[in-house]
Amino acid sequence: MKADTHPDYHTITIKMTDGSTYETRSTWGKPGDQMSLDIDPLAHPAWTGQQAKLMDTGGRVSKFKNKYAGLGF
Repeated sequence: MKADTHPDYHTITIKMTDGSTYETRSTWGKPGDQMSLDIDPLAHPAWTGQQAKLMDTGGRVSKFKNKYAGLGF
C-alpha cells in the first residue's frame, strides 16, 4: 500500500444547536477543531421521521397549490 494516501484521522468536537458538545474522530478540519451544526439531527424531520412544516413565505405555497390544484396535490 502507498504511504501517505489516506487523510489524517483525528479527534474533533461537535457542538449541537442546543449547546451540548461531544468528541468524535473525523477527517474534517485539524485536530482539536470544533464543528458547529446549523441543523440539529435530534430535531430535524429528515432524521426523526416527522413531517416537515411548510412555511408559506409570501404566499408561494398557496400559489403553487392553486396553480397545480387539478393534478391532485
